[in-house]
Amino acid sequence: MTVFDWPVWALIVFAYVILQRLAELAYASANTRRLLAEGGREHGAKHYPLFIVLHSGWLIAILLFAKPEPAPNLLLLNAFIASQTFRFWTLASIGRWWTTRIISAPHFPRVRRGPYRFIKHPNYALVVVEIAVLPLLLGAPAMAFTFSILNAALLWWRIRIENDVLTERVGTT
Repeated sequence: MTVFDWPVWALIVFAYVILQRLAELAYASANTRRLLAEGGREHGAKHYPLFIVLHSGWLIAILLFAKPEPAPNLLLLNAFIASQTFRFWTLASIGRWWTTRIISAPHFPRVRRGPYRFIKHPNYALVVVEIAVLPLLLGAPAMAFTFSILNAALLWWRIRIENDVLTERVGTT
């Protein structure tokens, strides 16, 4: 099955994810430039290209190997929609501090509003869900398993770096 054989609902979901990721990259890039100009420093830059490879590979693998059913699994579709609601809440809560890189400085505040009141790294929790749910929804369970394992390894590395960096911040927002 090629993407041209996918049902319309699956094409819409996948196109949404692609557009959403591109918009996020533009937003993150603007925030990164601004935070660096405000005295921030990048931490953990060595692992960043691996995230690009992981997320690009995840989308390409879904595109190549997914076999969506004619009608979506409503439980998985609702989980996906809920994850996107959580995504918007997370991004709205962290706002100008959100980037795809680790940019920090001691004078930057720690965000403790929205989901950050309850979860230390809500965006990473969201990505864990997305990495599994999207391929399951689109009929690619092997991609859900494979990329969940790879993502877990990278997140383990990144969260250790980010936790160390966040201890230097003194204020909160």
